[in-house]
Amino acid sequence: MLAPTAEQEAATAAFRNGDNLVLQAGAGTGKTTTLTMLASSTHRDGLYMAFNRSIAHAARRAFGSNVECRTAHSLAYQEVGHRYSGRMKTARVPSWKTGVALGIAVNMTVRIGERKVTNKALSSAALHTVTRYCQSADREILPRHVPYLRGLEAEHLHAQLIDIVLPYARKAWSDLQNPDEGAVRFAHDHYLKMWALTDPHLPTDFLLLDEAQDTNPVVEKIFNDQRGHAQLVMVGDSAQAIYGWRGARDVMSGFDGTQLGLSQSFRFGPDLAREANRWLSIVDAPIRLSGTSALASELSEVERPDAILCRSNFGAMAEVMALLEAGKRVALVGGGDALAKIATAAQALKEGKRSWHPELMLFESWGDLQEYAEYDPAGRDLLPLVDLVDEHGTDVLLDAISRLVEERAAEIVVSTAHKAKGREWASVRIGADFADTEPEDEEDDDGQLYWGQIDEAEARLAYVAVTRARHQLDVGGLSWINEHPDGDQTQG
Repeated sequence: MLAPTAEQEAATAAFRNGDNLVLQAGAGTGKTTTLTMLASSTHRDGLYMAFNRSIAHAARRAFGSNVECRTAHSLAYQEVGHRYSGRMKTARVPSWKTGVALGIAVNMTVRIGERKVTNKALSSAALHTVTRYCQSADREILPRHVPYLRGLEAEHLHAQLIDIVLPYARKAWSDLQNPDEGAVRFAHDHYLKMWALTDPHLPTDFLLLDEAQDTNPVVEKIFNDQRGHAQLVMVGDSAQAIYGWRGARDVMSGFDGTQLGLSQSFRFGPDLAREANRWLSIVDAPIRLSGTSALASELSEVERPDAILCRSNFGAMAEVMALLEAGKRVALVGGGDALAKIATAAQALKEGKRSWHPELMLFESWGDLQEYAEYDPAGRDLLPLVDLVDEHGTDVLLDAISRLVEERAAEIVVSTAHKAKGREWASVRIGADFADTEPEDEEDDDGQLYWGQIDEAEARLAYVAVTRARHQLDVGGLSWINEHPDGDQTQG
């Protein structure tokens, strides 16, 4: 093992002093190694809470015998979830059938603004409302848990949706309370919420929360509620908080504890650290990275990258199509099932049928979707899908998806930046679909064009993407940052 850095020594000293800690650990800075240092510095018993089961499994090999490694779901299953195991084995059914059991009739249709909302859309929204409630720290289902639907983003339209959906969502949650039978398919988030509502006490001397920037409020509350008897340590990277769309939020910045940082990256050298730092500056992150000088890394065009990282599934599909046409063996991280489903849904629209897919179910025709993607700012992320279908057709897209290979057999791996989180490759190219920010027509007093403001969520995703490379990074679709005033590298 390498000698601890000064930052790791400071963290260990604060932990041994009994401080509640927040460790801002930048990309590649050895957060797991640091946590094992903390745990090995004491004979007390600890609990490590991991983001998912694979991380927990890997952590068991790293920590000593005084630390138990679990996920929040496994803890909840042990206390509550096992009572519902029978309901979790039931077959999947379409959401509209569940909706019928909740009182949403098959022929039920409501008009909200210009959109016709069918029973399928209402059923899906009701069940999604329950999911959002389960991810929250709230003790009851509230209007804010009702999701926004494509085409109904305006607040006055969303308010009408809330009035209709909320009673069905509450009925669904009531249905889930029966451990033996019910209409709603029981899921893991349901028993996690039920456990959280019991205000659980975790019998441990210290509690380590990993990937804290992606913590759902329901887990955050469980963690914080142990403060009275356990020492709390959360570790993560606020700049990698990219899962807000599914209920997660960065719980690190406002945590009441000693704030420390890990900034020495062991993944790449100084050049890539400087590229990461321009994005860290844009999101006003609490740390800046230092690269390891012994590691050779560079920013340059990469003709044959190991991985291409995209902003969206649709951008990833465009890259896959181009690579397959060039005769490459291509793997898509996470597989092609999600893309196949939306391509099939797009085909239904082109045939004049209503789609069941959550992204497309409020559109009555392919032309309706085309107009929304082209002219509505809320739909611009669907434009790559529309362009792909218009250019190639859904049959060609589905054929391309069927030709994907496993990663071990691939020449090039394609991934979204979300799915690439936690991964790394020797060489990476950034995909073309990352949203650019172009200068506006107006000039300031010095004759310089005004630039649009960089969206913070997009900047966080860019930071994740550019920190996946070890040796070579081709900034590709993010090259516009070289012209943007906020991308001044002297800030890093």
